[in-house]
Amino acid sequence: MKENKYYSEFSFWIPVGYVFILGLFFTEDSRFTKVLNPDQTDEMKGWIILVILTYYLTGADRVLPIHMHIRVLISTLLFLMGYSNASYIWQTGNCGIVKFFQVMFQTNFMTVILCFCMNRPYQFYYFVPLMSFWICMMYFVMSLPPQVTTQSVDGNVYHYLYLVFFERIFVTRPWKALFVTTDDDIHEWWYQWKLDRYTVVFGMIFAYFVHIAQKYNVFDDGNHGNLFSRKTLFTFSLLALFGIGSYTTFSFFCKNKLNCDEIHSYIVFIPIIGYIILRNISGIIRTKYSTFFAWFGKISLELFICQYHIWLAADRHGVLVLLPGFPTANMIITSFIFI
Repeated sequence: MKENKYYSEFSFWIPVGYVFILGLFFTEDSRFTKVLNPDQTDEMKGWIILVILTYYLTGADRVLPIHMHIRVLISTLLFLMGYSNASYIWQTGNCGIVKFFQVMFQTNFMTVILCFCMNRPYQFYYFVPLMSFWICMMYFVMSLPPQVTTQSVDGNVYHYLYLVFFERIFVTRPWKALFVTTDDDIHEWWYQWKLDRYTVVFGMIFAYFVHIAQKYNVFDDGNHGNLFSRKTLFTFSLLALFGIGSYTTFSFFCKNKLNCDEIHSYIVFIPIIGYIILRNISGIIRTKYSTFFAWFGKISLELFICQYHIWLAADRHGVLVLLPGFPTANMIITSFIFI
């Protein structure tokens, strides 16, 4: 059965609170000390996907400040994708065709299967087309000569100038079928692309700044200590809090969703980098992570895709109901099936 979503403050915030309490309970020491190490990125993706799932399940999108903060979380996933892929190519120089197809297969395999089995257009799973588009962009741009890697800049410092290169590809007719809905409408793809048209690039640029800073010892993340001196740490922490607070203030004062979404694409990097600074600047915080969130982070893409057929119904506008009249029991049962 299907039914409409019924939003209330308690239905959204109580599950979110439970999730974070559980996540903090399973905190352990990480074997990594680097900024945005694998344990930390898995943790970030884990708690982000759980909050996003709660958001879609409870219909919290009708509250504009919540909607804007969820947009930041979705943008963070794309930011991390840009960061991780740029870091990998920067460190290894491997942007060959084999690696490209491996990444595309991992990203699209489940989605393509569901498109055939559930008779859904590719754009129905909007996040996967968005990721695939930017993966194509990254590998295309970074495979063009001159290929800029950590080895090439050692021999020619002018290669740093190429880091500002950004090429944008627009949707054209030959691959239109990949990006339209069942009504042959391309506006959903255009809307999702516009929201995060710079986010992956922000992630790539941030990756280069981090690796350059590590190379020239601007900060030392090779141990369990703080990244900077006490005074610098305090200054960066205040700036990070100010950045996050500024976006939160903007989300409450912005009353028009279209205007909010348009401004979001230009300023989304501020709260993302603010969180990354707070998460990494202290050695004590940087070297710990939640195994609970990290487990979900390892399957975050699969969870994002499968939610449409287990928790949600009616093309994301409703929820699946197994036990009518028992919303809590229904959520527990569907969540058990889902996970």
